[in-house]
Amino acid sequence: MTELEPHTLVLLRWPADKPEYSDEELERLQAKHLAFLGSLRDRGVLLASGPLTDQDDESWRGISVYAAPPEEARRLASEDPSVQAGRLEPVVFTWLTAPGSLAFGK
Repeated sequence: MTELEPHTLVLLRWPADKPEYSDEELERLQAKHLAFLGSLRDRGVLLASGPLTDQDDESWRGISVYAAPPEEARRLASEDPSVQAGRLEPVVFTWLTAPGSLAFGK
C-alpha cells in the first residue's frame, strides 16, 4: 500500500457572530489580511491561498495550503488580522494525497 502525503489545509469562514465593519474598515482589514498572507508566502510557510466562489454556503471564504504541521498552521492562521478582528475563523485539516501529486510554483 502506498503511503499518502499529508498537506495542511486551512479553510477560512465567517463566524456566525462576525462583527460588522464600515466599508473603509473592511478595506483596511482586507489589505492587512492580504499582506499577512503575502508574508507567510515569502517565508515559505504558505504554499497557496485564495478565495472561494460559487459555493452554496457563502460563509466559506477561502482556502490555504500550508507547508507546516496542523498545530503550526493553526497558530499562524490565528495571527491573521482578519481572524484577530473576528471576521474570519480558521478550520484546519490534514489532507492526504498520493505522493508527488501536488506541485506548487514559487
